[in-house]
Amino acid sequence: MATAAASSASEPEVEPRAVPEAEGEEDDAKAARAERKVLPRAVAVDAAKATGPGWELQQEGVSDSDGDEEDAMASSAESSPGEDEWEYDEEEEKNQLEIERLEEQLSINGFDYNCHVELIRLLRLEGELNKVRMARQKMSELFPLTEELWLEWLHDEISMAMDGLDREHVYELFERAVKDYICPNIWLEYGQYSVGGIGQKGGLEKVRSVFERALSSVGLHMTKGLAIWEAYREFESAIVEAARLEKVHSLFRRQLAIPLYDMEATFAEYEEWSEEPIPESVLQNYQKALEQLEKYKPFEEALLQAEAPRLAEYQAYIDFEMKIGDPARIQLIFERALVENCLVPDLWIRYSRYLDRQLRVKDVVLSVHSRAVRNCPWTVALWTRYLLAMERHGVDHQMISATFETALSAGFIQATDYVEIWQVYLDYLRRRVDFRQDSSKELEELRSMFTRALEYLQQEVEERLSESGDPSCVIMQSWARVEARLCNNMQKARELWDSIMTRGNAKYANMWLEYYNLERAHGDTQHCRKALHRAVQCTSDYPEHVCEVLLTMERTEGTLEDWDVAVQKTETRLARVNEQRMKAAEKEAALVQQEEERVEQRKKVRAEKKALKKKKKTRGADKRKADEEDEREWGEEEEEQPCKRRRLENSVASAVAAATQEDTEVAGRCVTIDVAPPSKQKEKAASLKLDMPKVAHDSSKDSVTVFVSNLPYSMDEPEVKLRPLFEACGEVVQIRPVFSNRGDFRGYCYVEFKEEKSARQALELDRKKVEGRPMFVSPCVDKSKNPDFKVFRYSTTLEKHKLFISGLPFSCTKEELEDICKAHGTVKDLRLVTNRAGKPKGLAYVEYENESQASQAVMKMDGMTIKENVIKVAISNPPQRKVPEKPEVRTPMVPRQMYGARGKGRTQLSLLPRALQRHTAAPQAENGPALGPATTASMTTEAPKMSNADFAKLLLRK
Repeated sequence: MATAAASSASEPEVEPRAVPEAEGEEDDAKAARAERKVLPRAVAVDAAKATGPGWELQQEGVSDSDGDEEDAMASSAESSPGEDEWEYDEEEEKNQLEIERLEEQLSINGFDYNCHVELIRLLRLEGELNKVRMARQKMSELFPLTEELWLEWLHDEISMAMDGLDREHVYELFERAVKDYICPNIWLEYGQYSVGGIGQKGGLEKVRSVFERALSSVGLHMTKGLAIWEAYREFESAIVEAARLEKVHSLFRRQLAIPLYDMEATFAEYEEWSEEPIPESVLQNYQKALEQLEKYKPFEEALLQAEAPRLAEYQAYIDFEMKIGDPARIQLIFERALVENCLVPDLWIRYSRYLDRQLRVKDVVLSVHSRAVRNCPWTVALWTRYLLAMERHGVDHQMISATFETALSAGFIQATDYVEIWQVYLDYLRRRVDFRQDSSKELEELRSMFTRALEYLQQEVEERLSESGDPSCVIMQSWARVEARLCNNMQKARELWDSIMTRGNAKYANMWLEYYNLERAHGDTQHCRKALHRAVQCTSDYPEHVCEVLLTMERTEGTLEDWDVAVQKTETRLARVNEQRMKAAEKEAALVQQEEERVEQRKKVRAEKKALKKKKKTRGADKRKADEEDEREWGEEEEEQPCKRRRLENSVASAVAAATQEDTEVAGRCVTIDVAPPSKQKEKAASLKLDMPKVAHDSSKDSVTVFVSNLPYSMDEPEVKLRPLFEACGEVVQIRPVFSNRGDFRGYCYVEFKEEKSARQALELDRKKVEGRPMFVSPCVDKSKNPDFKVFRYSTTLEKHKLFISGLPFSCTKEELEDICKAHGTVKDLRLVTNRAGKPKGLAYVEYENESQASQAVMKMDGMTIKENVIKVAISNPPQRKVPEKPEVRTPMVPRQMYGARGKGRTQLSLLPRALQRHTAAPQAENGPALGPATTASMTTEAPKMSNADFAKLLLRK
């Protein structure tokens, strides 16, 4: 693996290119053109080269053919100067416009990570050397760069390095690169590049120093540390020195004492290389390392099998290392986890907490804190820990102040975050002040910062976030305590508390008691009494507590007159409060009574509905028996003379609508307007009804059965169409679609499997589209036997890791939206909201892996334009749904079929004979409760039958 390192070490030092001394503007122009040509060539080299120990050999082949490639490009340009040159100019102009747009966008929002990456790519493509360096420099100041970005930058600079100064510049870049993340490939690249400078002064010490630091950083890496060890060992083997044998022996022994993959091959190589027998101590260390390797293998294999970012696997690995307690390995596993989970604030907090409490090495601790806030600048907890760590390790005040200013511009999401960061910084400034002096520069700075904090929270935070981050005036209270206790300036403290009370805090008893305690400790009795008297009049949450404190103070220190005034004020106030509470209790009792009446009314309506349904069920059973007898002679009756009832209903079709639903079904089977044979649909319905076996549901098979609903009513042969879909989950025993009495499919069915695991797997088909509609698949559970069973419902509470997106175009697909959201974090789930017919509603829910990724996505995606639609993105927090109350039954509803939409008109006559009205079932409201008994009686009351003699008497009266 390390042959490239050995060959690099054995080669002589690469001499700098011989560049003639440039004199005048002509030579400067030539040098500029040379630099401009180098960068695109580096792009081609990086595109063709594979990152690894032997990439330099490939680079040599590329560099040797540079002249031929340039000649070929020049000849091709000369041979076809027309169309190709025009296309190149057009592409270059397009890139320039895009570069200008990205630069303008970064001037507005410098924390747009994707804009930085795209700008660097375009500038590198255009060969703008200076601009690429500036863009990379700006990005590296704001964000830590990934391994790929650093390697690309380093390769560009290495390809253009010509002298010792350029080499020093590359060394500086390597030093910055290894500080961002733990990257074995960058360390390997660093070691190999340092081998090229071995001929310079101190070159050998430089190479060894780099490799030693690389071993300290990544030498314990179970999977990638082996390459560093082998490269270092091959380098030492290639050096012709008397002491080289002992150095190589030392490297072998150090490597064999560390648990690494392929240790057996390294041990075999050592045995073959060593001319002397291996010492017993080395063998013992090797055996211990093998035993440790067996303990670590389950965690390493879990990492290899899982997919990035593998946070859970890394957390388990970290817990294991924490139990063992080796600081070097703990630091290494944290660094490995952060390479893939650099946007997880909790992981940074855990790492920094361990370093603060256990390691306590200044350079290591501050470096980790700095990288943490650069990766997750929106997390206030990381900034506060960074400021405390800087103070703990004695960092210069100017640097701490600069870090605090950077934190203010980080763009926190919540207003309370700004209060927290200000509080930490003000505490730091307070600890710097020597309060034994009446005035000092530090004290003036503290007071000015208190003033600035209040202005900042009011002007910047409240206006931008539309909320007060400090409703309890925590910062003003802290300022008042400093003035009273440390500066003995009670006048200033009282002014601050007056301001606190005027900001809506006068109604809270705890605020008044806080002020009272401050006056009690550092003020006088007069101001204490004044504060408590004001508290008695203003407090609305716990006035009894304030009154008790006032009476206690007067009993201890006050005169009789003070006592009488206090008793009078407290009694008056408490009497008024009790009166207000009684009124509120009466109002609440009235509301409770109204609610109870509504509940009773709903119970009554429910009981009436239940009784009516039971009555209809018994009547329907008798009707079904008659229907079965009629259906056998249905076709013959249709061809013969229609029945009398059918003729009447055909003549008064508009009035028959007032009949009940059962009567309508009977009429539908026997009515044919043209007295023609039954249609095919009726024949099919009749045949289905007669042939359909009625299978009772067996509740004992609920565990192997799923309930499928929201299917299209127009689906023909549901069992045939659904069977292939569910057989993919396992063997299907039976599919039972549910049909109406007329043979129409009702849109749901039961699917019974042979095994329970097949039923569980079938639940994954929930919301799969079937004939354009989302199919609902749920467990088959009898709620009467399992009242505690909860049907899955989406959460209606605040979910900080989930986003709600509105305003999406209806044509936006799940894949398109997922591609957009993936750019801001790991998307665990994405759901487009549709109606029951499967049509999109322009809404979506996106679930990220953690809160930080969701917060980052809100900042980046809110206001984004997708297919000419401006979307809105927010943290998912659905409003509470209000359950609509059922309206009270006041008056019985008259069937609207009787009179039409606006009731009975003046000229509207009833064409239905009284004989039919007399035999019609008791009227009931459509889709409503049954009519009350009194109303039913009044509506169904008929005039007594009249004989011919009665009619004669009526005529004689006239």
